Amino acid sequence: MNNTNTTGRVLGVDPGSRRIGVAVSDPSGLLASPLQVVDRSRSAPPALEEVARLARDYAVVRIIIGLPIGLNGQEGRAARAARRDGGVLATLVDVPVEFHDERFTTVTAERLGRERGRRVDRATEIDKMAAAVLLQSWLDARRGSAGEIHHRGEQ
Repeated sequence: MNNTNTTGRVLGVDPGSRRIGVAVSDPSGLLASPLQVVDRSRSAPPALEEVARLARDYAVVRIIIGLPIGLNGQEGRAARAARRDGGVLATLVDVPVEFHDERFTTVTAERLGRERGRRVDRATEIDKMAAAVLLQSWLDARRGSAGEIHHRGEQ
């Protein structure tokens, strides 16, 4: 699939067992920004339905879901859960849902928070910052690869 002709906002999703970090790109697809954290608690609305609502509200043209691949290149339990989330989300939206390697996104987000000289609360900042790091990685890879999709983060 060629992504070079796709313009419009893209949603980045960093799935977790308790929270889902969400980021969105600018309309030109150059810059990712943290958006919000969606709680997976029982009292919250269904989390993936909330992500689908955000996709509609921001009129995104694509959703990128973080795929936690192990350092050995293998997919474990968390990656299988992310793929399940992606499958459910794909039934809730009318845009393509893709996966992108999310290794080190949380570590990078935590480091960025420290570099900004402030204590970063994981529940309110790190998850959405990790989604932004993931989405920015995908945006950069897409621009640098003339349209190749990087499911495993190959650069």
